[in-house]
Amino acid sequence: MRVAIIGAGISGLSTAFYFNRSRSDAELHIFEANNHLGGTMHTVNKEGFLFEEGGNGFLSNKPDMLKLVEDCEGSHLLMRSEDAARKRFIYTDAMHPFPDSPGKFLKSGLLTAPQKLRVAGEVFTPAKKDDSDETLQSFGYRRLGKAFTDVFLDAMTAGIYGTTADRVSVQAAFPLVASLEKEHGGLFKGMIKRRKQSAGPGGVLMSFKGGMNTIVDHLQSRIKAQWHTGHPVDKVTATETGYQLAVGGQTHDFDQIIMAVPAYAAAPMLSDLDPELSRQLDALDYSPIAVVGFGWKELDHPLDGFGLLTTAKAPLPFLGVLWDSSIFPDRAPKGMKSIRVMLGGQRAPHKVDQDPETLIQESREGLVKALGIDKAPDATIVKRWPKGLPGYPVGHIAAVDRIMERAGQHRGLHLTGNAFRGIAMNDCVRNGRLTAETAALVGRAT
Repeated sequence: MRVAIIGAGISGLSTAFYFNRSRSDAELHIFEANNHLGGTMHTVNKEGFLFEEGGNGFLSNKPDMLKLVEDCEGSHLLMRSEDAARKRFIYTDAMHPFPDSPGKFLKSGLLTAPQKLRVAGEVFTPAKKDDSDETLQSFGYRRLGKAFTDVFLDAMTAGIYGTTADRVSVQAAFPLVASLEKEHGGLFKGMIKRRKQSAGPGGVLMSFKGGMNTIVDHLQSRIKAQWHTGHPVDKVTATETGYQLAVGGQTHDFDQIIMAVPAYAAAPMLSDLDPELSRQLDALDYSPIAVVGFGWKELDHPLDGFGLLTTAKAPLPFLGVLWDSSIFPDRAPKGMKSIRVMLGGQRAPHKVDQDPETLIQESREGLVKALGIDKAPDATIVKRWPKGLPGYPVGHIAAVDRIMERAGQHRGLHLTGNAFRGIAMNDCVRNGRLTAETAALVGRAT
């Protein structure tokens, strides 16, 4: 049996690893348009500073990524984030510590006393009576009040999805939040119940020594496949016995195809095979993100914490700032410091089209205002993602259900990736493993 995986990000790599384990007899080919593996998981070494172009790690509160690391014998590569980096900040009109306990929330200057009372009144707010999809903003206004939503939920949505609370579906993007209301009648009631059931911690941010490239390289060494890097797939078409890939003027025949690329990249590949499926994939929403990294050989600012998120009304040009060298010390040479600035998103989608010099200038101006850092960096990177993060708007769950139903009409065609059912690394690994299991079963039935 010949199987092709298109896309070698974490979704494609996890699918390949687990498919290998289930069907070691299969001939596996992996096609990646870039010259490097990992997709958005890519670490750039700039003068000794390690900058991530995409995500910098995963949370340990879900088992999927940790299990993959254990299964591929890569536990020795893990790096735990620093305890000192637990401190987070929100910038509204000034910098405020994120209140991570009831006592700190009561003392926080982020909300007024009446606004805090409105949040406390969530316990008396009746649960929604139907299962209709709604935005996170609508959910927040209804249960927690406008002020809490416009500060906390607004900043959180920008930090995770690069979008705004009025554009994202609470059921699709934050299913745990929606389930607390549905199952327990409210957020506070649900959190109290869950805390009683599980006394464990909420998870720690984990990464890998030397950056995310480390686990990508390790996974490649553990996957038995023929690798085709720098080879973008042009088209997927059907044959009498399976599928044919058109790649750089050549064709390759396979029994099964696993699409592990972004939805917008999969759409043109599938336009001849299934125009309607292609249209549905192309309609999925994405947010543009620009990443600017700065490294300093010497910097007086302590960068004591994890970083900061901004609200939409904050007088700053960026969505947030990650204090990379405080989170994972090896991201900067000893005694040096580094950060990454995130710009654009649905608040300011035009920013991703700005030239690198403008993005650097805006980022530096924002750092002066937010952190008082005006020293010129010794190392700089800029990475622009015109379609960086899936948006998960209202209607996303139904749209994905239709896509999967449509794809299911093509035996041996599989879709996986962060566009569908979870954008976090744990979600991608879990969905990759499930996709591998399905493909293995289809293979045995042929």
